[in-house]
Amino acid sequence: MVVTSQRSCPECGSSIIEDQSSGECFCSSCGYVAMEHIPTLLPESIAREPEERLKSSRSGGHTSYAYHDLGISTEISYVNKDFTGKSISSSMIDQIASIRRWHTRLRVSSGRDRRLRNILIKINEICSILSLPSIVCETASILYRNFENKSKAKGRSIACMAAASVYLACKRCSIVRSMDEIVEAANCMQSKKLVYRYYRMLAIEQDTYSIGIYAEKEADKKQEKHEQYVQLTLDRYISKLSNLSKVDTRVEKLAIDIARKVECEDHNAMIDGKAPNGLAAAYIYIAAMLLGIKMLQHDISNISKVTEVTIRNRCREILNNYRIRLLLKSAG
Repeated sequence: MVVTSQRSCPECGSSIIEDQSSGECFCSSCGYVAMEHIPTLLPESIAREPEERLKSSRSGGHTSYAYHDLGISTEISYVNKDFTGKSISSSMIDQIASIRRWHTRLRVSSGRDRRLRNILIKINEICSILSLPSIVCETASILYRNFENKSKAKGRSIACMAAASVYLACKRCSIVRSMDEIVEAANCMQSKKLVYRYYRMLAIEQDTYSIGIYAEKEADKKQEKHEQYVQLTLDRYISKLSNLSKVDTRVEKLAIDIARKVECEDHNAMIDGKAPNGLAAAYIYIAAMLLGIKMLQHDISNISKVTEVTIRNRCREILNNYRIRLLLKSAG
């Protein structure tokens, strides 16, 4: 749509024409371009398809640390069409393909950019396989970027470094994922010890403990933060195992309640040096027995990836050291 504007050309004084389809203002006589982008005050359009959303968007996408160029570089589409939607002539297809190929090469010009790009791609792949939230992917990318700026990351395994970054990011974001799950998603089960070594390196660089509890600078707040983090993590383990075993929600609530009261009673002495999976499985098994819900130790053992002996030992320690009493409330 072409509209004649009331403004005049600053060069020759002729009238200005507004081309709303291309978003340009140019002179009707000399062709002087007065404005290249005309702002529109029309209401936002509703886009239901990704293609419609791209056409109706007025700005670019958001930046993300999950991409080596922060996601702000120009992308050349693989569709052989120009900006107006017309097909490119056959004589220009080879030239466009060459431009697209060189554009991809220039985006990753140095060895550092190539290494960063490969590791960030692997981090995105692991997070996609494990269905982790985007905050974990962003945190893992930031952790590796900080490590690469402080230390020499050259010559290290891409899959193992990506797995270590995702594992530490899960700890920081309080997302319960075991090392076995992450290593299996990264397809580096044979290099599990190397992943643990890279994880310790990342933890030291980020001023965190090797068990995933980040250290505080204030000495008087360190113990309080430690207790809050461990309690939150154990609750998450109980919720995770309850969802996987598909037990009644009453079992999950009672198990979390027992775990919190035990931790408050002995100031986390029960959980020191013990695997959280085994403790969470023991709390769920005890809660199920108290509520009269049948649950086999074999089933909870397969879900929690611990042995039945470990579950029995944790249950024995809890029941021998504490008295559990249920108070029933009348319905009236």
